[in-house]
Order: sequence, then structure tokens, then C-alpha cells
Amino acid sequence: MALDFLTLNHLIFIVGEITIVVILGSLITAFILVVISLYSIKMKKLYFPQLIKSGLVFLEGIMKAMFRFFGLEDRDLYTFLIKLMNSMNAAEFARIPVTDRAIFMPQCLRSSKCPAHLTPEGLKCRNCGQCEVGGAHLLLEKMGYRVFIVPGSSFIKRMVKKYRPKAIVGVGCLSEVKEGIDMADKMGLVVMGVVTLKEGCVETINNWPELYEIAILGIDPASVPEDLHTLAD
Repeated sequence: MALDFLTLNHLIFIVGEITIVVILGSLITAFILVVISLYSIKMKKLYFPQLIKSGLVFLEGIMKAMFRFFGLEDRDLYTFLIKLMNSMNAAEFARIPVTDRAIFMPQCLRSSKCPAHLTPEGLKCRNCGQCEVGGAHLLLEKMGYRVFIVPGSSFIKRMVKKYRPKAIVGVGCLSEVKEGIDMADKMGLVVMGVVTLKEGCVETINNWPELYEIAILGIDPASVPEDLHTLAD
């Protein structure tokens, strides 16, 4: 009986030591990854992106707490995370045929005088010329993209379920793009994000050059409209 008690105490002691080592290891690992991330943000260049992403998967809570401790605002963190995902997904995105890609743009990009009506697949652009969405829509569709102008994530889920794209590009405000990337990642899609230059609910401004730069990844230059080449540059 005494032997069993000593064995149990010894086992509890070992488990306690292992727990402390795991906690300390997690804290040290998270600290190192946060330092690398902060240095990447300062230098505007990603270092060890795969390592950072893996760390965020397993140590997201600890790392976010440390980011805040070092004074990094949520906006800066989200911007970094989107750039991280874009950098990591670019090569895989480029390998996917354009016919298996889709682009989702928010309805807030349209003109306040937009005549388009909402359908089960989002807004159907009439190319009225009152905003830049119409021209972009035509150029991207000419390349082979499915382009959707949607009011929310429920439309994205519905269109992904219906058309089964392997890769998507999401345009929106910072928080929407971050949420969209998380959602697409869970759905097993290769995702790229483009953050609007102006946020709001009406007549927001898109970063069109970045969208076009992403859109032409992996595509034969001969298949890219000349106008889009110019806009991407």
C-alpha cells in the first residue's frame, strides 16, 4: 500500500514537471515567434512565415496576448496576418487554374447610385460606369474568373458550395478579410485577401492594383488583358 502511494506521488510529481516544462516551452516559443513577427513588421518583410503560421495555430492565444503587451494594435496584427497568409498561399494559388478560382467583392464598393439589384448570387453588375467595379468585373471575367459582388459571408459560403472553387480572393475591410481568410481556411480553400483603402458602408475604395496583381498570378501573360497588366503595374 505504501509502495503504491509513493508510486502515485512520484507519478504526480513527474506529470507536474512535464506540465511546467510544456508551459515554459510554450511561453518561450511564443515569445520567439512574436519577436520574429514584430521584426518582420518593422522590416516590412516576412521571416519564417511557415513557422509563424504554425505557432499561431497552436499558440494563438498566448501570441495575441504578447502582441498586445508589446503595444501592437489589433489592426496592425490583422494586417500582418493577412500579409502572412497571402505570402504563404501565393505559390499554391498560382498553380490553380483560373477556372477554379473565384473573386468576392463587397457591395460597398459600388456607387451610391448603383442600379444593380440583389439576386441569389449577389449583385449583378450592369456596367453602368458609375464606379470601378464594372470595369474590374469585365476584365476579371475575361480572364476566366467567377466574380461575385456580395453583401456578406453567407453569400460566399453559398457560392463556394454551389461552384466548388479551389481558390478564392476576398476583398473587404480589414476585419472582414481576416474573418474571410479564417473561414476559407477552415473550408480547405486557398485564399488571398485584399484590404480596401477606405472602409465604410458606402462607396468604399478598393486597392485595385493589389487585386489585379494577385489575379494574374500563375496565368499565361498572353491570357491577361493588356489593360489589366497596366493596372497591376
